[in-house]
Amino acid sequence: MTKRTHLLILILTIGVFGILNTEMGVIGIMPSIADHFHVSISKAGLLVSLFALTIAVSGPTLPLLFSGINRKHVMLLVLGVFVLGNMISIFTSHFTTLLMARIIPAFFHPIYCSLAFTVAASSVRQEEAPKAVSKVFIGVSAGMVAGVPIASFIDSAVSYEMAMTFFAIVNFIVFIATLIFIPSMPVEEKLSYGTQLSVLKKPIIWLSIVTVVLLNAAIFGVYSYFAEYLKTVTNMSSNAISLTLFIFGGANIIGNIVAGKLLTQRPTKSIVSFPLVMVGVYIILFFTGQFTVPMAMITFIWGILAGGLMANINQYLIASSAPEAPDFANGLFISSCNVGTTIGSAVGGLFISEMGIQYVVLAGILSLILSLVTIFLRTYMFSPAQQLSR
Repeated sequence: MTKRTHLLILILTIGVFGILNTEMGVIGIMPSIADHFHVSISKAGLLVSLFALTIAVSGPTLPLLFSGINRKHVMLLVLGVFVLGNMISIFTSHFTTLLMARIIPAFFHPIYCSLAFTVAASSVRQEEAPKAVSKVFIGVSAGMVAGVPIASFIDSAVSYEMAMTFFAIVNFIVFIATLIFIPSMPVEEKLSYGTQLSVLKKPIIWLSIVTVVLLNAAIFGVYSYFAEYLKTVTNMSSNAISLTLFIFGGANIIGNIVAGKLLTQRPTKSIVSFPLVMVGVYIILFFTGQFTVPMAMITFIWGILAGGLMANINQYLIASSAPEAPDFANGLFISSCNVGTTIGSAVGGLFISEMGIQYVVLAGILSLILSLVTIFLRTYMFSPAQQLSR
């Protein structure tokens, strides 16, 4: 790769980090948001669930609608919307305004992420495209796992407003870098909508979508309220909560690496075993959640499993079901993950409202059990050519 290509991919990676960081970072400051705006923790959870629901709606559609426009202009538009939304979030004193300042940028979220993968792949030779895309995917992983503990740390060390400022600064830096260093990228060939939409006729794609929804719900039904769980059930201090979230984030990155290797060698066994092991982890978490040291240890194991599920396995399930339409499959992947986040956050909030924060783990166990049913159907109801092992 040339220096120009390396710079382009670096900007895209940081850009994806900023977008995902804005989405997921609020999880680490959920208790502070509830206190700051005088709302319940379950209502504060709407900042995660409604953001994700909006992405789920726009994921398959908006990237297609913007596919004929100069890619640099579209990226600048998306980054500008995120910076503006972040700025409003810093200064507003009304929870409804905060909610709107997150929902509007959420519509543009899948546009940037889809473009980032496409631009990275097209900036290098065809045989180097997977390597380029994998580098951008580092930004996705970092945004999902690092943003939470970073925001939590800034919140506990300084203030809620400074945590929100962190989101704005990252997106503003990428906006300026895109404006200065990324060249104009007019679209030369527009893909047919019909060809991409035709994959929705395949039953295997729908089973894959439902499976990804359930797997993501299993993670975020618990993780969306993890900071509050550590505060209330484990009785951790703010600094200890930040450290535990960092442990989860670091373990996520390890999980990505492990899952990537396992999916290459034994895809079917990996996809079946990860949810099974996570059920066991959640059961242990339920019975040891009040103890600090065991909680830190189980968080590390949970983080490894969640990292493998959140990125590699979920993406593999969708992509392997529609290899003839990779761009549309990517939009479906983004949508499915965020539907899962929405459902998981909502169900987790329901368990908290009805039973208490310590029972939020049950939301994750329920989703995992259901996902194992759909995984079984996806794996064994199709011909060998359609199975996961192909």
